[in-house]
Amino acid sequence: MTLRLFFHSDDLKANVEVLDCTPHENEFAVVLRATLFHPQGGGQPFDTGWIGESRVLRVAQDPDRIVHYVDQPVALGMTQIRVDEPRRQLNTRLHSAGHLIGHFVQAMGWMPIKAHHWPGEARVQFKPAESAAEVDVQTVQNGIEQWIADDLPRLISLREGAREIGFGELPAYGCGGTHVRSLKDLGTVTIDSLSQKKGTLSVHYHVD
Repeated sequence: MTLRLFFHSDDLKANVEVLDCTPHENEFAVVLRATLFHPQGGGQPFDTGWIGESRVLRVAQDPDRIVHYVDQPVALGMTQIRVDEPRRQLNTRLHSAGHLIGHFVQAMGWMPIKAHHWPGEARVQFKPAESAAEVDVQTVQNGIEQWIADDLPRLISLREGAREIGFGELPAYGCGGTHVRSLKDLGTVTIDSLSQKKGTLSVHYHVD
């Protein structure tokens, strides 16, 4: 099983061991002993970057390992990996903003059921509980801005072997994604719109 360094580290560079490199269509599939690259999944896009001089085009989760698809073969043994910083930062901010939206709207009586933290199409979806209150854009916007102003710190914990992410005293969510160290790093989060269809509330947002 690939060791997920990004579970406990915000580093974007590391020296790791290449275990396998095999041709895959027009690419090469690389398996590392440990990785900083986040694979696609959990509502978050994959990281890109470099393994040695090979460009990482996409990263996927297999059942028991993470596979990095690169543009040229990589030699087995130790090498440096580097994660593309601007892409990681954007994906991280979108994911953390999605958690805040989940917390705030859940406190209004809506249960989060699905999240999609992708640039240009980020949204969190909810189903109403019995106590669901009416939700509007400005109320959510104001709540998110207050938490960001309070600069709540990120907290990483393990519960029964599962990784959880929380901010300040907010409840923790089980999550395998990457997140900002504290909410000041989010910058500006904008709630774009709310929509409802077949009882599902969707909160659309972006970060600047």
